[in-house]
This record gives sequence, structure tokens and C-alpha cells, in this order.
Amino acid sequence: MDIPRTAQHFLECGIEDCERNCEFYCNPCHQRLCKQCSEEHLKSPENKSHEVVLYQQRKRQLPVEKCKIHLTKDVDMFCEECQVPVCSKCATQREHRGHTFTDLETIYADKYADFQEEISKIQEYFLPTSKDILQKEIKKDSSQIKHIMDNIRTSMKTEGESLKSLVDTVISENMKQVDQIEHSLLEDLNTEDNALDDYINYLNNLVKELHRCLSSTETQKLMSEKKPEIRSIPETTNPVTPGFTAGQYNKSEVKLLGKIHVPNTKAEKREIRPIESVYNTALKPTHKQKTEDRKKSDKKQTLSLSASVTKVREFNVPGVDNVFHVSLDQSDRLWISDCYGNLVQTDLQGNVIQKIKTSGRSEGYHTVTQDRDLIFTDKAKKVINRITQDNNITEFIKTGDWKPLSIHSSHINGDLLVGMWKIREAKVTKYNNTGKELQIMQRDNKGQGLYSYPHYIKENINGDICTSDSNKGAVAVVNKSGQHRFSYTGQESEVWPSEICTDVLGHILVCDTYYESPSVHLLDQDGQFLSLLLTEEEGVKYPRSVCVDDENNLYVGQGHTNKLTVYKYLQ
Repeated sequence: MDIPRTAQHFLECGIEDCERNCEFYCNPCHQRLCKQCSEEHLKSPENKSHEVVLYQQRKRQLPVEKCKIHLTKDVDMFCEECQVPVCSKCATQREHRGHTFTDLETIYADKYADFQEEISKIQEYFLPTSKDILQKEIKKDSSQIKHIMDNIRTSMKTEGESLKSLVDTVISENMKQVDQIEHSLLEDLNTEDNALDDYINYLNNLVKELHRCLSSTETQKLMSEKKPEIRSIPETTNPVTPGFTAGQYNKSEVKLLGKIHVPNTKAEKREIRPIESVYNTALKPTHKQKTEDRKKSDKKQTLSLSASVTKVREFNVPGVDNVFHVSLDQSDRLWISDCYGNLVQTDLQGNVIQKIKTSGRSEGYHTVTQDRDLIFTDKAKKVINRITQDNNITEFIKTGDWKPLSIHSSHINGDLLVGMWKIREAKVTKYNNTGKELQIMQRDNKGQGLYSYPHYIKENINGDICTSDSNKGAVAVVNKSGQHRFSYTGQESEVWPSEICTDVLGHILVCDTYYESPSVHLLDQDGQFLSLLLTEEEGVKYPRSVCVDDENNLYVGQGHTNKLTVYKYLQ
């Protein structure tokens, strides 16, 4: 496979005539520095106490603002009692006497970080969630409404045509009835007409007979004729004709046609997934479980990256709402947790074996030891718990003032690596398998803090300790002695690392939840970017967890579904 080796992009060093890449930043001087210039900078006696950090961890420079009372002075302090920014001269005035003041630059840096976090929330949760509602739900509902209304229109037209056919049938039958009535009435009138014609003929004949009698010359004969009795006029009847009353129609009273029924129900609000399921500042990568023995070292030598990543299968995990951390129990068992404290043990088909309710959230807070004991942290109580094979739960380690966030059991020697945090401090502590503290890793060789919020930890095959730090936006790697080796902060653009893991070849796999390019990064064991192993095009939309099993299967879980997808990327 052709592996790209594109270098990360940095600003240039701010020292005059130095054109090297900027890697560091002096917070007191607000100066960009390359590695060489940073070393020279700290050699100077007046700069020995300066805080030089990686450029991505720099403190933002306080904007210059003149005091509105003392116009020649800069506002550079913050009065804790009055909650207002002031200059150094204001601090000496009577109204601020005895008050506590804080460096305004520190407050500004904290405020800047808070707003950056809000931007992250908007970009990682609010924008994608709103777009999902718009594109997947509202547009889908719009299409569905059009389909439903088209069906109603079709039904109404069909019903109308059916009614028209029925009306035509009724009118046709009524017309036949009218024809029959007309025929009957005309027959009766024709009978009367014939009777009157016969009567009129009778009268005409009678008149003629009487005229004959009157014209006779024989008086005696006339005198002897009897006066004729004229027959009565035949009786006739006035025809009874039918009438027609037109129907009085009002469309609101027409009961024959169907009506549109609008349910008398209140529209339900769309369900919006909670922000915890997508964004959490404590959210970071977990480690893939190592082979429990080294019998596969021969096979390891024959493995290499495949030309492409192949999807093997996928399954849903009942009992969790999303997949934030996966720990390999044995070849056919997994422990899976979501961001709501649900921790379940499943087989490789997603069948739940047991379920535990914990206080864990979006950290890699559980691991399985070589003896197959489940170890999980409780950051609220500041303890580390152990569950043995007989389901006996004990408080294994108490961590004092430190909140244990993440944990990993070494498959090399059984030691426990624990990421811990308290206000403004973080560290990684190593314990042996009996709970004895062995080593603390907190600062690099320049005295700078290595971690800010170490929420996922993994050990590589060479003994390196890889830690995903959500607040620093970096994966920090130290050797087994605790010496800082490198920090991975992204490829060409920033990275929002979630869970991490390592594989049998020493690769480091990093879940990047950056909203513009969610993906799984593949690094070599020296931190060199190799490739984007999985991207949104392969359906990886909210990558949160990665784990590699003994058969070199890659498990990827996401933050918006409880589906776990299995891939092959080694051959």
C-alpha cells in the first residue's frame, strides 16, 4: 500500500532571521519558537523561569486595553471582590484596599479556553445534530407528508369517481321512472280522447236526425216523434302529474363522501440526542487489547497493511446507547461501555452476558487483566475497583485527591496504567498488579505538564505508554521510563482524539472526532502519520472507540449508535 508521509503544518519561528517551523511558544514573552530557539531562549538567565509550551498549548495573549481612570496604565489585573478588571494603579486605591487580585492574563486564557470549548460543542454536537435533524428527520418527514397527502388526494378522487358513477346510476333509474309515468298518463288521456271522439260523432248524428225531423212536411209525423234523450258527456279526469323537488345540498352536510381526519393529538417534540452522547471534554481513545501471550510473534513477522480495509461484520450491543470504550476480555468476549455508565459484557454476536451500572462516562475507565479480572475506575469516589471471576467486588486502589479517569492493564507485565486528574493537574500513575504505586508520569524533560485530561491509555508493544488527551487535542507518548517521546496533534489540521489502541505491529490507531473530518488515523510507533484508515465515506461518522483482538480484527464503535463494526486491515 502506498503510505503518504505528509508532514504536519506549523507557523514559522518568530525569532528574527529564523525560518524554521514553530513548534513551541513562550507564554510570558508571547513568542513563537522553533526547537533550537526555545532551547536558546531558556538558556538565558532572565528566561529560566519562563513557561515554554507546545504551540498548540499556548496561553492566549491579553489584548492591550487602557484603564479608563488612569489613561497611561494598561488593564492587567482582576479584582476578585469587585469582579472588575483594573490596572496596577487602581489596585492601590482606597476602594480596592485589602482586595485579592488575579493576573488578568490567566483569567483571559481560561475564558478563551472556555469559549474554545463552547465552539467545540457547537461544531461537534449542536451543528451536526441540527443538520441531522434537518437532513434526516425534517426532510424525511416532508417527503413522507407529501406521500401521505398524495395518497389522500388519490383516495378522494377515487371516492369522487365512485360517487359520480352512483349518481349516474340513480339518475338513469329515475329517468326510466319518469318515462313510465309519462307513458301511463298519456295512455289514460288517449282513452279519454277516443271516448270524446265517439261522443262527438254521436252528437253530430243526433243533430242530423233532428234536422231531418224538422224538415219533414208531415206535421203528424213530427208531432209523433219523441224528444230524444241526449246521452251524458263522458267523464274525464284531470291527469295527476308528478313533481320534482331538487335536493338542497350543503357541502358540510354531505355524508356520502369521506372526510379528512386530523388527529386531535399534540405533536410530539423530536427527540434530540443528549450532548453527552456526542461531546464530552473527557472523551478520548481506548486501547485495543494485546495478545495474552507472544506465541503469535512468528505470525506478526508475516503481517502487513492490506491494500484496503474490509468490513467483516457488524452487530448491535443491547444495554448501551452508544459505544465509547471496548475492552477485550478473551477471544470471544468483550466489555463495552457507553457515556451513561452502562457497562456490558457480550459475545462476538452482541449477546449480553452480564451488565453493570457504573459512574463512568466517556473515558476508557475499564480494562481486563491477564487473570481476566475486570478493573474499572470510579472517579466520583476516587477509587479503582476489581471484579474477580467469582464476581467478588473490592475497592482495589484508593487514589486520594486524584480522580481516576482511564485505566489499562499491561499485557507485557500485568502493571496497571491509570490516567488521573484534579483541578489544573493531570498525571499517569503506574501500579503493579497488587496495587502498589511504581511510577508517576506528569512532566516532560523541560518541566512542562504532559497531560491535561488523560482519558484513554494504551501500552504499545515496545513498552511505550500512549495517552489520548481530549483537552490538549493530542496523543502523548512516553517510553516505559516515562520520558516524553512525541505528541501527535493531527495531520495537516487539528485532531480531536477519542479512543486509541495499538496493534501487533506497533501501529497506533486514533479515533478523530473532529466534525469536519471524522476518521481513524493510523500512525507508526514513532508517531509518523501513515494514513486515514477509516473515514466518513466508509460510514464512520462519530468514531469513539477502537480495539484490536487476538485475530487482528479491528472493532470500531461510534457515538451515535450502539452498533459495533468489525474490519480487517492487516494481511
